[in-house]
Amino acid sequence: MISFWRKRRAGRKAAKQQQHGEDDMGMMELTTPNLFRCPISLDLMKDPVTLSTGITYDRESIETWMEAGNRTCPVTNQELKSPEPIPNHTIRKMIQDWCVENRSFGIERIPTPRIPLSSVEVQEMLYKFRTAYWRGDEGACREFVAKIKSKGKESDRNKRCLVANGAAAVLSAAFEAFSTRSSASASFDKYVLVLEDILTALRWIFPQLDGEAKSYLGSAASLNCLVWLLKSGDLSARGNAVSTLKELVSGDKRKVDALAEIQGMKEALVKLVREPICPSATKTSLMVIFYMVSSSSSNEDSKLRFSEMGMVELLLELLVESEKSVCEKALGVLDSICGCDQGREKAYADALTVPVLVKKLLRVSDLATEFSVSILWKLGKNEKREDGGVLVEALQVGAFQKLLLLLQVGCSDRTKEKATELLKLLNIHRERLECIDSMDFKDLKRPF
Repeated sequence: MISFWRKRRAGRKAAKQQQHGEDDMGMMELTTPNLFRCPISLDLMKDPVTLSTGITYDRESIETWMEAGNRTCPVTNQELKSPEPIPNHTIRKMIQDWCVENRSFGIERIPTPRIPLSSVEVQEMLYKFRTAYWRGDEGACREFVAKIKSKGKESDRNKRCLVANGAAAVLSAAFEAFSTRSSASASFDKYVLVLEDILTALRWIFPQLDGEAKSYLGSAASLNCLVWLLKSGDLSARGNAVSTLKELVSGDKRKVDALAEIQGMKEALVKLVREPICPSATKTSLMVIFYMVSSSSSNEDSKLRFSEMGMVELLLELLVESEKSVCEKALGVLDSICGCDQGREKAYADALTVPVLVKKLLRVSDLATEFSVSILWKLGKNEKREDGGVLVEALQVGAFQKLLLLLQVGCSDRTKEKATELLKLLNIHRERLECIDSMDFKDLKRPF
């Protein structure tokens, strides 16, 4: 009996010792050597780099420190002689070996990081690229463009380094150089591949184009090349071309005027809206059209031309089933086009105009509501038909109630003035026409 209790006590003691041993092993799992910890984040370093002061940090942490405008070592507070950190391969290999030795504790081996671009490497690469396009070496230029895109996609740091060292300006200068050669030879087909590659790389840099880059892309040769790609390029080239044009004309009336003079530009934009290649291209095309009909000195000619090409009918068709961003842009373009007589005549003749506009009130966004009120105000103010035309139709689909609600919930002063004036116009016909709720026009026949 005594022997049995002794054995049982010994078994309990052994179990406790085993449990303490497992706890110790668990503690070992959580212990990381201080040498392998970043002094900033205190986490295991994945890409150790050493500053000129001799202190090693994790690359991500020290770069975040430097991007905040600091030019001193966080540990020593000494001013850095060089802002470029040097990869510490010795520490990195030690960390990797330690991870392998302790993989039984669930620690994964850190991968060997790719060496990021330095300013010196970028400058050298851009110099060779510049030399290649000066010579007109299309093959070499395509190789350098591919290398720039590949390096930039490796990390955000590489992209920032490329942009900071003028990659956008060099790519834009190359685009202008090949566009000029194409114009001289009266054919863009010869250099179409390198031109498309450069546009793809530039779109990846958007919206960080500087003034120098925009000056190259805004030249006559470059604009003509962009319009040609918009008309004759493949789907990718057309999308890149319209995105580049949007970046150029945004806030620059001179480029809008220059673009409006290029033959075939308006037709290409309308085609891109009528035959969409992707939602992004549709939105971008609408933005370029908006700049052309609202910002340029020749906007009256642009409004007239877009009206003749069936833009009003196309926009109304687009508004029936479109998401918020497309709806806002389409309403903005329609508002500008309805500022001319022919644009309003097209709107009067389309059965979708009033039902669509009234339905968009207070249903999409504040901006969409403002554009809808503005369009209805322009149509109502210029209505000449004795039967009331659009005003009677607006009453029939519930515009009066929605405008009253808009004034109650609040809107901008300019929209409030238009809504108030529109209510006065509607009230003239309201006495002889009973207002009804908004109609459901799902089964309404479309004009095309």
